Amino acid sequence: MEIIHGLLFAALGLMASSVFTSMAIPIIKSKQFGQFIREDGPQSHLSKAGTPTMGGIAIIAAVIMVTIVGKIYTKDTFVILAVLILFGLIGFLDDYIKIAKKHNLGLRAWQKLVLQILLGIGLGVYMATFNEHGTAVWIPFYGQYVDFGMFFIPFIAFVVVAMANAVNLTDGLDGLSSGVSAIVTLFFGYAAVLLGSASAGVISFAIMGACLGFLAFNKFPAQIFMGDTGSMAIGGGLAAAAIIMKAELLLPIAGIIYVAEAVSVIIQVVSFKTRGKRVFRMAPIHHHFEEGGMKETAVVTMFWGITVIACIAATIILNF
Repeated sequence: MEIIHGLLFAALGLMASSVFTSMAIPIIKSKQFGQFIREDGPQSHLSKAGTPTMGGIAIIAAVIMVTIVGKIYTKDTFVILAVLILFGLIGFLDDYIKIAKKHNLGLRAWQKLVLQILLGIGLGVYMATFNEHGTAVWIPFYGQYVDFGMFFIPFIAFVVVAMANAVNLTDGLDGLSSGVSAIVTLFFGYAAVLLGSASAGVISFAIMGACLGFLAFNKFPAQIFMGDTGSMAIGGGLAAAAIIMKAELLLPIAGIIYVAEAVSVIIQVVSFKTRGKRVFRMAPIHHHFEEGGMKETAVVTMFWGITVIACIAATIILNF
């Protein structure tokens, strides 16, 4: 696949996502599927209550459409798409329960984790069985494959689960997750072209375009949120694409914002439970900056900028 083909896929994803999102907003409003805001979150976010959520359905639909039109029908393509859809389904169940119960708690944490781990194990088994490199993982800088052996499947499961939840944690400000994800998937689309993985390329560029189309409605002030439906799908699909092209160790570099969001939550929880003290004003870390006086749009712009720099660094490493 050439880069021009990838950009065409992205353009198609953008148009499809824009149309699907514009159609979804009035439908979701009519169903009264509005966002519930956590009571212990920033007070400025309380005004967002009732904003249509579950908009990730439009992102998933756009990615499916681009994949069909792209006609890159390989086992790898269908596996990546299946992971994206199934993680999106977990998110959808979580969103739906929140709406049905009218509070911001959906599936229990252990329920989500079990489902995610099972999907991650399934992807690991597929890679170990059908990928030409088997249980080997490409190591950046070293430029060689290292066989992870019996640790490969748990490693793959960890990567998928960690990425899905990290993207989910990033989805806390208007336009933050959709913007960051568009930048990161642009990098992985380029990586797929460079590494000769058309399957990962079509999905990566499709997600990029879908995120940009959704961003038009999700930017501040957001008309719609992607919900767990979208963030779980993006995280799962992005992780699967990176794993298929054997670039999974570039995820924490290009996706440094995802890592920072997840790590900030872990640090906050561990610190509070062991020392009774908080390290951040509020976690995830984007709320820390908000509580420090930064405007929501300024935090989002800063995180987009950091992601651009991180993806440039990942590009240099990829070509090292």
